[in-house]
Amino acid sequence: MVCFTLFIKKRNHCVISQYGDGRRSREYQVYTMTVGSGEESNSWRVITCKHDHSPVTEGLCKGGFLYYGADESNSDKSVVVSFNVSSEEFSVIELPEEVKIDHRWRLVNYNGEVALVDDSEFDFGIVKEPNGNGVFELWVRNETDGTWWRNCIEIPHWEQHVGNMEFFFKGTIGTGELVFAQDSVIERSFYVVYYDTVTQNLRRFTIEGVARDQLHDVRTFLDHNLYSNMPTNSLGQAMDDFSNLEKHESELGAFFGDLAFEEDSRSEDISLEGLQQELEECESDEVVANILSSGDKLREYAKGVENNLRKVELDSVEDYIKESDKLVSLHDQIRDCNCILSQMETLLSGFQEEIGSISSDIKILQENSMDMGLRLKNRRVTESKLAKFVEDFIVPPKMIHVIVDGEVNEEYIKTLGILSKKLKFVETDQAVKSSKALKDVEPELEKLRQKAISKVYDFIVQKLIALRKPKTNIQILQQSVFLKYKYIISFLKEHGKEVFMDVRAAYIDTMNKVLSAHFQSYIQAFEKLQLDIATSNDLIGVDTRSTGLFSRSKEPLKNRCAVFALGERIQIIKEIDQPALIPHIAEASSLKYPYEVLFRSLHKLLMDTATSEYIFCEDFFGEQSIFYEIFAGPFSVIYEHLDSVLSSCYDAIGLLLMIRIIHHHQLIMSRRRIPCLDSYLDKVNISLWPRFKTVFDLHIGSLRNANINTIWEDDVHPHYIMRRYAEFTASFIHLNVEYGDGQLDINLERLRMAVDSLILKLAKLFPRPKQQMVFLINNYDMTIAVLKEAEPEGGKIQMHCEELLKSNTSLFAEELLVGHFSDMIKFVKSRANEDSSPNLERSITVAEVEPLVKDFGSRWKTAIELMHKDIITCFSNFLCGMDILIAGMTQLLLYYTRLEDCIKKIDGGSALNRDIVNYQSIMFEIKKYKKTF
Repeated sequence: MVCFTLFIKKRNHCVISQYGDGRRSREYQVYTMTVGSGEESNSWRVITCKHDHSPVTEGLCKGGFLYYGADESNSDKSVVVSFNVSSEEFSVIELPEEVKIDHRWRLVNYNGEVALVDDSEFDFGIVKEPNGNGVFELWVRNETDGTWWRNCIEIPHWEQHVGNMEFFFKGTIGTGELVFAQDSVIERSFYVVYYDTVTQNLRRFTIEGVARDQLHDVRTFLDHNLYSNMPTNSLGQAMDDFSNLEKHESELGAFFGDLAFEEDSRSEDISLEGLQQELEECESDEVVANILSSGDKLREYAKGVENNLRKVELDSVEDYIKESDKLVSLHDQIRDCNCILSQMETLLSGFQEEIGSISSDIKILQENSMDMGLRLKNRRVTESKLAKFVEDFIVPPKMIHVIVDGEVNEEYIKTLGILSKKLKFVETDQAVKSSKALKDVEPELEKLRQKAISKVYDFIVQKLIALRKPKTNIQILQQSVFLKYKYIISFLKEHGKEVFMDVRAAYIDTMNKVLSAHFQSYIQAFEKLQLDIATSNDLIGVDTRSTGLFSRSKEPLKNRCAVFALGERIQIIKEIDQPALIPHIAEASSLKYPYEVLFRSLHKLLMDTATSEYIFCEDFFGEQSIFYEIFAGPFSVIYEHLDSVLSSCYDAIGLLLMIRIIHHHQLIMSRRRIPCLDSYLDKVNISLWPRFKTVFDLHIGSLRNANINTIWEDDVHPHYIMRRYAEFTASFIHLNVEYGDGQLDINLERLRMAVDSLILKLAKLFPRPKQQMVFLINNYDMTIAVLKEAEPEGGKIQMHCEELLKSNTSLFAEELLVGHFSDMIKFVKSRANEDSSPNLERSITVAEVEPLVKDFGSRWKTAIELMHKDIITCFSNFLCGMDILIAGMTQLLLYYTRLEDCIKKIDGGSALNRDIVNYQSIMFEIKKYKKTF
C-alpha cells in the first residue's frame, strides 16, 4: 500500500512529498505532524480514508490540498482523491467516463487548476509532429463548477529547440508559462524548457555540473504562486537570473525558487553541491562571525558550550530539590480530593439507581398509553366506517319526497346522484349483502329507482317532442336544456338500461326526421335559385352560333361565356368558409347562382350541423356511433339530390369547382378535428370525378368529330373554337395551380392534341399558304395571351403554342419578303453562296447584279410600307404584327447584307456603290416602324 507524508515546504519555495510502504496496515494512511511546543504535538498521527481505493499516481500539493489519482476498489472507475490538510478530511473527485488512469498518469498544476497528463500517450516525451511542432494533451478541472475539460496544446518549432531529447510537462508557474523538464540526466547536464502560450516564446535552460552517477532520475516540482506574488521589480530580477543561469552557478538558488529536484540516487557519496551557498548564508550570522573572527578552534569552542549546558542542567536539578516540600504538600491535597470524589461517586450511584426505577415506571406508563391510543384509533376507524355505511345505506325522507313528488330540475339531478350512489353501494358492497338491514332498505331503493326512471323518461320525451316543432332552433335547445340534464342519461345507462335504449332510439328517430326534412326543404328552396350554365350542346367543338327550331332559346352572353371561361366563378374558392345562403333572402333579391355556389352552401350547412350534432352526441350520450344513425336520413336526401344533378350536368368547370370545394371542406373538418363527415365527403368526391371525366371526354370528342366544312369561316382572325379552347384550358390551369393534379394535366394534354389536329385541318381549307399561316399565327397568339393570364410563368401547353407561333412567324416573314423581293432572295440563296468556290466566283458579273441593286434601291421603302399595311390588315394583335414585321425586315437586312458582300468580291463591283442602300438607312426605317407600334 503506497502511503504519502504531508508535504514539507522548503526555503526555496519547493514542496517535496516522500513515498513510503505501509506494511503494518491494509488501510490507506496519511501521517500528520502538528508543530507545537509540547512533546505530544510533535508526533505523527494516522488518518484513515473511508473511501475504499488504490492510489496509482504521484501526489500534487496545491492550496492546502493533497491530490492523487486512484482506482476504486469496488469498480473499474478512476477518480482523483483530495486530502484537506487543514480539516484532515478526504474527498473524491469524479473523472469523465473516457478517462482511465494508471501509474503512467501524473497530476500537475496548470495555471492554478488541477490537471491530469497521460504520459502513456508519449512514453518518449512530448509527441513530435511531422511539421516539427510538439503536441500534448491534458485534462483540466474547473475549480468553480467541478467539470473537466480536454486541452490540446501545440508548441511551434519544438523539434528545432530540443532536438531528440525527451521532455515531460511538469505544470505552470505564476507567470502562466508552461514548464517542461527531463526525467533523467544526460551527459552531466540537465535541461529545463519554458513556453509562453501568449507570446509563443520558447526558452531552454541548461543546468550544468549535475553528475550522471549522482542523479539517475530527477523529479521536478513547481511552486505555482511564486512569481504571481512577487513585486514587479523582483519578477524582473528573477527573469534576469534566468538569462544568466549558465554563467552564474552560484545563483542557482534564485532559479530553483520555481524548481526543486529530489535525488533518487543509490550512491552513498556525500555531495558538496550547494556548500558555497550555505556558507554565504551563514556569513551574515553574528555568532558565526564572532567565532570566526576570534580565531578559536571550533572543537574547543564546542567543548566550552557543552560544559555550559551541563552546568545549567545541574542548576535545574537543585531547583527541583528545593521545591520538594511543596510537591509533598501537593500530593496530600490530591489524595484528599480523591476521597471526596469517592464519596460523591457513592452518592451519585444511589441517584442513578433511583432514576433507573423511575425509568421503569415511565416505560410501563408509556406502554399503557400506546395501548390506549391503539384502542382509540381502532374505535375511530370503526366509527368512520359505520358512519359511512349508515350514510350510504339509509334513505332520507327528503330524498323520497324529491324523487316521487319533485319536478325535474337541478335539485332533482343532485338527488339522482345521491340515489345512484346508494344503489351502487347496495349492489357492489359485499358487507351490505350480508346485512339484515338490506331487507328493509332494498325494496324502498328499488321503488325509488323505478319512479326516478319513469319520471326522467317522461321529461326527456317531452323535450324530444319540442325538437319536432317547426322553426325550432335545435342547437340552442340542445345546449340550454339537454346538456343541462345530461346526468339523466348517465343515470339511465347505469340503472335503467332498457329505458336508456328507448330514449336513445327516440332521439335518433326524432333527429333523423327533423334533419332530413330540414335538408330536403333547403334543397328544394335553392333549386329555384340555380342558374343553368351548360347543356349537352355546350361543347368546344359544337357549332352553336345559330339556333334552329328545336334549339334552346338564346341566353345572355354573360352566361354563355361562363361555359368555357372561369371568370368570377373562382371567387367561390376564396369565399369557401362564408356562411350558407339563406334561400328566402336570396330569392327576394332575384339572383341566380351557378350550381357550385349552391353546392358549397349546402355542404357548409351540412358541416356546421354535423359538427354541432357530433359534439352534442359525444357529450350527451357519451358515444359517437349515434351520430351516424341520426345522419343516415340527411345523407340519403343529399345523395339522391346529387345523383339527379350530376346525371344532367355538362358544366366541366363547375364540376372541378365542386371537387375543389370538397377538398377545402375536408381540410376544414380536419382542422376542427371532427371525423364524422370523412366517409361522406370521400363518397361525394368519388362521384364527382367520373362525371367530370365524362364531360371532359365529351369536349375532346366534339373536337375530334367536328365537321370542318360546317365550322370553317373564310376569316384569318382567331376562330371561335380556338378561343373556347384557350379559355377552357386556362380555367383548368388556374384551378390546378395549388393542387398539382397529374390526372388533370393528362386530360389537358389530350385536349390540346385534339385541338391541334382540328386547327391544322381548318387552316388547310384556305386556298393560299399565306392565309394559312396568318390563320395559325392569329390563333396561336390569341391562345398564348389567354393562357398567360391563368399562369404567368408559362406551362407546357403555353410553351407548345409559343414554339408553333415562332415557326409559323418565320415562315410568314419569309413568304412576305418573297412577295416583294423574290429576285434578290432567289439570287442570294442560289448564287451568293457560290463565292466560296474560286471557279464559280468569276461567273457572277456586274451586269447580273446591277438590276437587283437598282430594283431594291428604287422600291425598298415602298415595299416595306406595303408589308406594314398587309400585316395590319391580317393580324388583329398589333404587338404580334410588330414582331412579324420586325422579323421580316431583319431577315431582309440579312439578305441585303449578303448581297453587298457578294458585290464587294465582283470585279468592278465598286461601280454599284452609288446605288447600294447603306445599312444605317435600313436600320432607321426598322426603328421608325418600331416606334409606330
